[in-house]
Amino acid sequence: MTRAWTDLDAPALRDRAVRAAAGREPFDVLLCGGVVADVVTGELREADIGIVGPLIASVHPRGTRTDAQTSMALDGAVVAPGLIDTHLHIESSMMTPRTYAETVVPQGTTTIAWDPHEVGNVGGLDAVRWAVAAARDLSLRILVEAPSCVPSAPGLERAGAVFDADAMAEMLSWPEVIGVAEIMDMRGVIERSAHMRGIVQAGIDSGKLICGHARDLTGAPLQAFVAAGIESDHELTGRQDILDKLRAGLTLELRVSHTSVLPEAVAAFREIGRVPQTVTFCTDDIFPDDLVRDGGIVHLLRLMTANGMEPLDALRCATLNAAMRLERRDLGAVAPGRRADLVVFADLHDFAVRRVFASGREVAAEGRLVGAPPRPDSMRAPTETMHLDPVAPDAFRIRAKGTRATIQTVHTPRFTRWGEREVAVEEGHVVLPEDTLLMAVFNRYGASSTPGLGVLEGWGRWEGAFATTILHDSHNLAVFGRDPADMAAAANALIACGGGMAVAKDGEVISELALPVCGLLSEEAPEVVATRFAQLRAASDAIVPEKLAVPIVKLVIGASLACNPGPHVTDLGITDGMTGRIVTDMLVPAE
Repeated sequence: MTRAWTDLDAPALRDRAVRAAAGREPFDVLLCGGVVADVVTGELREADIGIVGPLIASVHPRGTRTDAQTSMALDGAVVAPGLIDTHLHIESSMMTPRTYAETVVPQGTTTIAWDPHEVGNVGGLDAVRWAVAAARDLSLRILVEAPSCVPSAPGLERAGAVFDADAMAEMLSWPEVIGVAEIMDMRGVIERSAHMRGIVQAGIDSGKLICGHARDLTGAPLQAFVAAGIESDHELTGRQDILDKLRAGLTLELRVSHTSVLPEAVAAFREIGRVPQTVTFCTDDIFPDDLVRDGGIVHLLRLMTANGMEPLDALRCATLNAAMRLERRDLGAVAPGRRADLVVFADLHDFAVRRVFASGREVAAEGRLVGAPPRPDSMRAPTETMHLDPVAPDAFRIRAKGTRATIQTVHTPRFTRWGEREVAVEEGHVVLPEDTLLMAVFNRYGASSTPGLGVLEGWGRWEGAFATTILHDSHNLAVFGRDPADMAAAANALIACGGGMAVAKDGEVISELALPVCGLLSEEAPEVVATRFAQLRAASDAIVPEKLAVPIVKLVIGASLACNPGPHVTDLGITDGMTGRIVTDMLVPAE
């Protein structure tokens, strides 16, 4: 992999750092009176830190040096390496890279690995070019990965673009791109489809990272997936799954959003007697209100230590282990010669962030950015991606003959399975049972105005409709509900505003979050996006009085994940990611 941190290579910079470390000239900045969190040795030790330009020049005993242009007293606070997020989709925050950086840098995150898979599915290579441009010149270091699965399940859904091996090779040729983003077409990899074989080979040929998505893979399929050249996974389900994937040599990316898995991870580490160096932390998908309120990687540190993980072990996962995975030898440790990406914590219990440094410059203090505001994005964000005419209520009716019919259903949210249901037919349309829900998915890229339809079981009893253009992974327009008028109102609100999320009841829209950038993002301030999303979340809870185990918003955006096992509704109908089955007509033929 080509060295990506040439700003540290200038001989004059290294000369200055050596002279300062040796005591022959002053430091630019001296951090005094702190406690270094040494993620290499596992020690907490009193030390001062001398910085020259973007480099750490010296980590030395407290009080032995006072010569510096600027000195900062830390009063016993803990200095750790800047936090690193090894896998995420900025799009899930519904913010642009610039406003995302404004949010996470004050939380101590200084480097992220971004898979712009969502914007890539909507806008193709042009949208990925925008992602690369929008990631430049921020206080947050954004390492961009090349989306590998556009769409995530070829043949089972239609996105706004199709990336083949040539597109992958094109993106991997860009210096800002660090590797192949999560490969989700597990079936294609294992069966050696020409499409996925070409994409993985492009990654191998580039010498860059190859990231994975190994949901529910075990045994021979897991071995085959890793043998293809895939190196990482964040789709972890429990203790045994974690152990199996560690033993298969995968780098694991523990997710902040999968709180039920975190104690299982701690149990797995205790079973083997250590936290392997191949364990890292990520946020993957995190909603704006959660990100603003709780934080990203810093919140995961709190969760892991609350589950019994040693604080320095948790910090190592979020720093040194992550830097090793991303092949960034300049990051991940408080040590001479490394980049001065540092976070100052009040302690390692609450992980309250006091100061943040990026490349030797203080960029945040007490929860706020310091210095000049981020520059405006250099490239116009992609908008106007709703190529869909307004829809009528009749689009949300299932036509059938006779008085009774049997339909195939999608049973149980998230971990779906096929089901069947006998239903009444009135006036040529199926009457939905009271405990079911209709899901309709419209292709929003101009391919077809006829939606894929599926009846969902296990989603509670609804009193309104929800529409979204955030729909992993092709991000078509999905509408959930029972009343056709409610469903049409929610859908048409998003067609008019350029995409986002909307909730309707009694034929009227009661909450709307406009996301005009690719139908996924807003350029509003983080707090504004977080507030509006929280309002929409509350409205969605109001139309589903029965409390479900998973929030409605999280259920709807993942309901079309065609790459996962089991039935999922896409713009083509009801599809199954592991068998390739497509049901375009849910009516079961009479015998």
